[in-house]
Amino acid sequence: MIDSAHFRYHRALAPVRVESRAGASSRVPALLDQPSVPKHIRLIALVVVALAVAIAVSGCGNDVPKGSVAKVGDSPIKKAAFDHWLASFARQQSARTPGSTGPPVVPDPPNYTNCIGSKSSQPVPKGASKPSASQLRAQCAQEYQGLRDQTMQFLIQAEWLNQEAKARKIVVGPAEVRTTFLQQKKQAFPKEADYQKFLQRSGRSEADIMQQIRISILVNKIQANVVKGKGNPSQSQIADYYSKNKQRFAQPESRDLLVVLTKDQGKAKQALAQLKSHKAWKDVAKKFSIDTASKAQGGKLPGVTKGTQEQAFDTAIFSAKKGQIEGPVKTQFGYYVFQVTKITPASQQTQAQASETIRNLLKSQSQQTALNDFVKNFQTRYRNKTVCAKGYVTTYCSNGPKPQTGATGQPAGPSGAPPTAGGGGAGAPGAGGPQQVPPTTVPPGTGGSGGPSGTPPGTPPGG
Repeated sequence: MIDSAHFRYHRALAPVRVESRAGASSRVPALLDQPSVPKHIRLIALVVVALAVAIAVSGCGNDVPKGSVAKVGDSPIKKAAFDHWLASFARQQSARTPGSTGPPVVPDPPNYTNCIGSKSSQPVPKGASKPSASQLRAQCAQEYQGLRDQTMQFLIQAEWLNQEAKARKIVVGPAEVRTTFLQQKKQAFPKEADYQKFLQRSGRSEADIMQQIRISILVNKIQANVVKGKGNPSQSQIADYYSKNKQRFAQPESRDLLVVLTKDQGKAKQALAQLKSHKAWKDVAKKFSIDTASKAQGGKLPGVTKGTQEQAFDTAIFSAKKGQIEGPVKTQFGYYVFQVTKITPASQQTQAQASETIRNLLKSQSQQTALNDFVKNFQTRYRNKTVCAKGYVTTYCSNGPKPQTGATGQPAGPSGAPPTAGGGGAGAPGAGGPQQVPPTTVPPGTGGSGGPSGTPPGTPPGG
């Protein structure tokens, strides 16, 4: 039998509902305050209300808007954009596939009817059995997953970069993109016909290339912004580096040689006899030498430093007097006859001479550290605010699997970022500018040599 307390309990809970995701019905507190509702029943009902409100509010924060495949913060990534780039990447993949004919078919989940139909109509290689529908469906599903992940990577990281640029007040206008595009097009394709062939071959539209170039410009501008003002070493830092790396600014003694290398000792002795009878080195080398590199240079082997040749030959070189014909010297490669024609003494750069080189090197290292720190923070920060809809989840989504890590321990980003040349002086040990850039959204694997640099070739990560 249902008693009166049970009835009062259900009367108390019946009005409890969440009228919107912003909060619960205002009727709830009034109903629960009624004296007829036992205290413990009111407590249970309040807990139910609190849980319902919490679930509704949290759901509001993580839901991807209708018609979108993902959102970064409050910015949605539209399904229409996904469909466009999925088709674009499918065309590019088809253009790179040897023997591919006819228009590309975009894999169409979940049944892959068009994809299976297209594959089943393709000729089967001689001696091979025709694949079953289930095998073709598996192929289509695998192709779709690869294209989907590539497309989501591109769109998500494009939005990451757009938001980062906005936060840093970085702007890339249409005129700048157009100018860069025309410069690259002119350099890569002097003839318009060649450019049109490239578009057809690569499967891209001009609008696609323009967007990719815009992203490349954004990458470079963000990188420049990150390293701006970084790396102005003091004189004490320069002095400290020089003191700890003095040997790196030393040049060892080097010797220029004329050489003849023969397979056997008899040939070496014949070469030696002709050289001592004042026959020209280039003629003797041409006749006897088996070392094609020095032979092509008339027997010349310049700039040899200690420890770079086979041990017996190395010892003979740095024991010989200038101008004296030596040999034969037996080595694992054969027999050498040689003459030292020039000796360049060892030298040591002073701190003053090496100062500019060190300054550029320390500046480059400081900028690289700043970029490394930025990339780590950038990827973590934006991934945490990226939510993807069911069926579109990748490693770039906070609700997706953890990303793979690259050599530096950072999530591996798409390839194709234009490296930035550094300001290192000539001869700087390890000179060169920072090479790690913010993750670039230039689509990986877009292929097509000779295209504008906004569309560099590459291989999809994990592909």
